[in-house]
Amino acid sequence: MRGFLASSSGVPPLTLRSIGAACAAVLALAQAPPASASMSASMSASMSGSGSGGAVPGSTRSLPLAPLSRDGVPGAVPEQGLRRTGLGRFALLGVVWEDPGAELRGRVRVRTRSAVTGKWTGWQDVEAHADHGADPGTAERSARRVRGATAPLWVGTSDGVDVRVRAEKAGGRSALPPGLRLELVDPGGDTGETAREAAGEAVAAGAPAGEPPRTALDTEAAIAASGANADIAAFGTTEIPELDRPATEREMTRLQGPSRGKPYIGPRPKIVTRRGWGADESLREHGFVYTKKIKAAFVHHTASGNKYTCAQAPSVIRGIYRYHVKSMGWRDIGYNFLVDKCGRLYEGRAGGVAKAVFGAHTLGFNTDSMGVAVIGSYGTTQPPGAAVTAVARLTAWKLGLYGADPRAKTYLTSGGGSGNLYPKGKKVRLNVLSGHRDGYATECPGKRLYAKLGTARTGAARYQGR
Repeated sequence: MRGFLASSSGVPPLTLRSIGAACAAVLALAQAPPASASMSASMSASMSGSGSGGAVPGSTRSLPLAPLSRDGVPGAVPEQGLRRTGLGRFALLGVVWEDPGAELRGRVRVRTRSAVTGKWTGWQDVEAHADHGADPGTAERSARRVRGATAPLWVGTSDGVDVRVRAEKAGGRSALPPGLRLELVDPGGDTGETAREAAGEAVAAGAPAGEPPRTALDTEAAIAASGANADIAAFGTTEIPELDRPATEREMTRLQGPSRGKPYIGPRPKIVTRRGWGADESLREHGFVYTKKIKAAFVHHTASGNKYTCAQAPSVIRGIYRYHVKSMGWRDIGYNFLVDKCGRLYEGRAGGVAKAVFGAHTLGFNTDSMGVAVIGSYGTTQPPGAAVTAVARLTAWKLGLYGADPRAKTYLTSGGGSGNLYPKGKKVRLNVLSGHRDGYATECPGKRLYAKLGTARTGAARYQGR
């Protein structure tokens, strides 16, 4: 896919400053080192703060769990946990362990104390299996810092926690994976408005109107992440604007050249960029990794619970991002896109929303695919219609860029891996718009959301004009 720094359908005119920033982004990309597989696997029990100059002041606290049962006692089921109050504030949590290939066969329960009211919640379950991941054999998967983990759980602003991890008995034997630790994530303040607030301050200070303001988010990594979208949006934007169908078709021609036939593509939807939801770009690894094309889209749920407001969605995403990178050891957030319960779309893994960014969402099937995660848990909860519609709109556009029909089937080659339903190297026929469970032994994206994929396929095809 070719990208041009030009003013055309839906792309605001670029100023001299933004052109220079975009050029800097290209230079940053060219000079970015490859993902390192030798980063330290040690985990700190102290606060690990943001390196972005305080623009997104998130942190991660990692605490080892302690045995609660007596080892060696006949019939005793292994159990670990901790209870701690007086902690710094956090809003998302999860449990990790040393071996990413080991399964946590058991039950994880937590309760938290509200930092606002001081009251404890009731006990709630944490999804014990984080079923996403990088493909086997990739640098991201083989990095020594990668760990096994539960799904993250959004608990709101809290300052106390009580956690219990109890093994299940299987054939008379039970065990927990070694190195269990509780991760407490502070996603930072409500910085989804950080860039917009900075823009207002810049104008008040006399900065040129219409130009991206200089903020603490303008690190080399942040410039590169924003520059990756420069082929379709103004540099530094917090939202990529939606386009109507004719403008989308013109943009597709500009990016790919004249089409030989009728272009089947849905209107480009509005997408909140990483800058818009306040990504601390210093957390992720430098550079971007791409696959060749997008032949399929896998739908997920984050399994992080539904107790969030749409205004909190940027905070939830920052929490998941930090959990994926700092706690689980991935190079970036695993999903290519996220959708909140109100149907708002967000850029996930960095590298450009129109490009074939290589994700870590469907272990064994990340090649030539993309991952879309609806924020929440949809095993027993009905997904909001707005979220299902957003999935349809997004896939109609992104699959359309690569000539894929959301109602059709396609072939992907399995990369294998534990939990994959197909052995490595097998060519598997899948729906172009699939659920995570179609390629992996998981409940994701939840029974209720999975049942809506037919509606999403029909809607996406309609948006494409099929």
